[in-house]
Amino acid sequence: MPQHESAKKRMRQNEKRHKRNKSQKSRVRTKIKELRSLDDKEEAQELLNDVKGDLDRLAAKGVIHKNKAANRKSKLEKFVDGLD
Repeated sequence: MPQHESAKKRMRQNEKRHKRNKSQKSRVRTKIKELRSLDDKEEAQELLNDVKGDLDRLAAKGVIHKNKAANRKSKLEKFVDGLD
């Protein structure tokens, strides 16, 4: 357990950020699963734009690495382009 007040505060901040980051990543993963389950190209394109914005936001805030976001966006774009 931390002894100093600043260390206690840092633990509280880390816990709060951990919960927020975890929920944001979970929300994006759920959207990606929804996108991959779609068969309609128009509907998938709309959801793709939403997911890409979320991935960019997570990468900008440092929740995920920018290259990971880029790789996921690329794979999802290929998936949507392959739909009929």
